[in-house]
Amino acid sequence: MLLKVCGATSRDDTALLAEAGVDLIGLWHGVPGGPADLSPRRFAALARRCRTVAVPADRAAPEPVLVTFLRDPAAIGGAARAAGVQWLQLHGYQPPGVVAAIKRRWPETTVVKVLHVAGDACVERPLLASYQRAGTDLFLFDAIGEGGQVGSTGLSLDPDVVIDLAEATRLPFLVAGGLSAANRSRYEKVAAHPRFAGADVDTAARDLTGAFCAESVGSIRRHWSAAPDMEEVG
Repeated sequence: MLLKVCGATSRDDTALLAEAGVDLIGLWHGVPGGPADLSPRRFAALARRCRTVAVPADRAAPEPVLVTFLRDPAAIGGAARAAGVQWLQLHGYQPPGVVAAIKRRWPETTVVKVLHVAGDACVERPLLASYQRAGTDLFLFDAIGEGGQVGSTGLSLDPDVVIDLAEATRLPFLVAGGLSAANRSRYEKVAAHPRFAGADVDTAARDLTGAFCAESVGSIRRHWSAAPDMEEVG
């Protein structure tokens, strides 16, 4: 299972997350007004830091992920290439054509397209097949906040809605939206799904001051990496 933590803004953040066993570190760039948005220079510096941070010999360094609302394929790909980043998370409402353009020019990239869920409705549901044909590698299911807030809302998705959406696709998927160590048992069926790829967290990885907390991240890692209770799943 992949564990992704989003919103790193400093070298200390990347070091703490790497030590805690995170696989993917989300770095915001092109997220206007976002509290963790990074300049191109800062984004590139932290991406390099992710790849070079010290980790135990039996573990790979975390992979940096460009998390962006940008819609111009050239701008997205250019920022990623300048930073040496191969994982792209299209977190806004970028259409399938943006994915197709990126994959045509940079086929080696891993494109994660966020699917925005409000209640039991997915905004992009009519476009699922188009995103798949365009070359999307993974979907990420996330909850829309009140007033349409996108990303880092802390709101939880209904597990049944997640399963229904997963069955409407054929790609591996990550799940976000208020995930924590404490609510892992609620998502037994999700974690048992054959195409479940991992969890994406932000709020639950932080302490009361808003700083990343190694203990919280480690607890999420342990709980979400545990094998599902198949008796409960059944």
